[in-house]
Order: sequence, then C-alpha cells, then structure tokens
Amino acid sequence: MTKRTALYPGTFDPMTLGHLDILQRASHLCDKLVVGVAINQAKGPLFSLDDRVEMVEQVVDPFRDRIEVEVIPFEGLLIHFVEKCGASMIVRGLRAVTDFEYEFQMAGMNSRLNPDIETVFLMADPQYQMIASRLVKEVAKLGGDVSQFVTPEVKARLKDKYS
Repeated sequence: MTKRTALYPGTFDPMTLGHLDILQRASHLCDKLVVGVAINQAKGPLFSLDDRVEMVEQVVDPFRDRIEVEVIPFEGLLIHFVEKCGASMIVRGLRAVTDFEYEFQMAGMNSRLNPDIETVFLMADPQYQMIASRLVKEVAKLGGDVSQFVTPEVKARLKDKYS
C-alpha cells in the first residue's frame, strides 16, 4: 500500500495555536506529514530558520506516536519541494475570505504545474480564526499577553526576543 504523504508548508514565524490546529487535523488525513519551514528572507522573519524549525519540532513531537512526521526547511518553488518530498497533497489553513482568494490562486497555479498534486484546504477552528503570526508578534512586541495564541514555549521565545 502506498503511503499518503501530505505537506504543510509555512514560515511559522512564530508557530501559533492556529498552525497547531491545522497540523493536528492534517495528521488524520495522511500516513506521513511533512512540515515545510519556508526559508523566505523577503518576509524578514523575527526568528532564525533554526529557531522556527525547533519550534515546529516541539509541537509535532506528540504526533509521532500516530504517524510519521518530518520537519524540513525549504526554499524555492513550493511545487518542486512537494515533488521532492513525494507528497500527493498540500495542506493549507484558511481563516477568512482573504486567505481563500490568495490560496485559491496558488492552488490553481500549483495544479497547472503538477496536476497530480492536490491542495486540501482546512478551515481554521473558529477560536483560532483571528490568529496571525504577524499579529502575535505585534502583541508580544507591545508587551501584551500572547498565551491564548501560542504554546508556552513560543511565548517564552517571544518574550526573550522582545525583552
């Protein structure tokens, strides 16, 4: 039997409870889950690539009892990374209509580049729909409490960055 491999790509700067929710739900759709941590210096990440990979590794560890999970940094064209991983699907989380418009275009482009790769959209749980990494960073930078948006480990990392 062929393994169903899914790829969940993102910058994860930082990893939020919204990301974790999508990861958890995606883990039920596949036999192997690859979390691709994007190397995108144009976005000016707060955390280094090593820090972002480490944060993702911390949150995916409990899933390893149930499915195979790999955390891999990547750069370049997403569809090339999907093919390299042997994934048959890209998992994307949607929070709002604005997410859908962008993701719809990306899914269409990826489908044209490789029609064998399917994009699967998972709607964000309502309690996480407002969470965006950029907003979490802004709240942390201004001294607000981010504990309802991130894990305690990520909260501590944000506090260290902004203290």
